[in-house]
Amino acid sequence: MPRFTIHDLAETIDVRAAEGGEASYTRKLLDKGAEHCAKKFGEEAIETVIAAVENDRAHMIAESADLLYHFLVLLKARGIKLEEVEAALGERTSMSGLEEKASRKRD
Repeated sequence: MPRFTIHDLAETIDVRAAEGGEASYTRKLLDKGAEHCAKKFGEEAIETVIAAVENDRAHMIAESADLLYHFLVLLKARGIKLEEVEAALGERTSMSGLEEKASRKRD
């Protein structure tokens, strides 16, 4: 079986968002708006945390897949490309995580 990547998932989301139709869960999520997509992402994050705390490997893997899917749908809903997030991550690799966190602007 060929390796399936997060970029493959992002592309699938793009295709399904463009196609639309009643059969597309992705399109239905996007049609409900970014706020709804954010709530779904939050729900999946909580479910992933619960699976981790319960030390349920299979459940955590399944919830992690849901989390990544809903994260990419949320990015799509806000017009943010995965490549933009990757670029932000890439910029952070020039310093340690502690240095990067300390350098962020505070409100």
